[in-house]
Amino acid sequence: MKNLLILTFVLAFSFAHAQDIEGAWKLTHQNGQMVTDMEYVKIIQDDYFSFGAKSLSDNHFVAAGGGPIEVDGEKYIETLDFFTLNPLQVGTATIFKLDMVDGKMVISANTDNGMLVEIWERIEGNSDQLTRNWVITGRKRNDEISRSTPGARRTIKILSGGRFQWVAFNSETKEFMGSGGGTYTAENGKYTENITFFSRDDSRVGASLEFDFEVIDGEWHHSGLSSRGDPIYEIWSPYETAYNPSN
Repeated sequence: MKNLLILTFVLAFSFAHAQDIEGAWKLTHQNGQMVTDMEYVKIIQDDYFSFGAKSLSDNHFVAAGGGPIEVDGEKYIETLDFFTLNPLQVGTATIFKLDMVDGKMVISANTDNGMLVEIWERIEGNSDQLTRNWVITGRKRNDEISRSTPGARRTIKILSGGRFQWVAFNSETKEFMGSGGGTYTAENGKYTENITFFSRDDSRVGASLEFDFEVIDGEWHHSGLSSRGDPIYEIWSPYETAYNPSN
């Protein structure tokens, strides 16, 4: 009975810790130095993370990475599904020590390049109907819906803390096709993206795109015009149920 109570406490603590770090975060310090020339934003949701980085001087895209996370007490593990800085690291995991200090997330680890210590500050933002990690599973063209099962090649969109990031990648070939992100709102059937970084075209930074959205049977139906002005109708499914690694 005593062992069962201890196990229940540990599991509850781990779950609460995982819930504490869901949201959007901005990197403020790395190895004791303030980060002032670049903007790194990390989104954590549904046991998954992604980050996007850009230069503040010219909005030039710098990097993106992400993948599954695991939180076990003070242990925080990131496994990379995509990583533009070094694609060879895709598939590898890094074990960090996790500390929450005055609402900030402090992670540290020994890496191939030495000790890494980062401080991330939470970006305040509300939850809404679309707060989730999504993967695209369908498109409508000429009133016909085509479906696909995401496997190694997939496109995700992770939303939390008022921030979004989409990423297209292949975790098997380690190929990165593109990413973009920024702030968003989802109210009264209208979904608006405000782009703060875009790997394919820096000039798109600052643009806003408005779409219609509806959540039907747990899936996000998303329609409007793309950044190139083309009509789109996309269906996004919860990542944890739709992603099939063997596909």
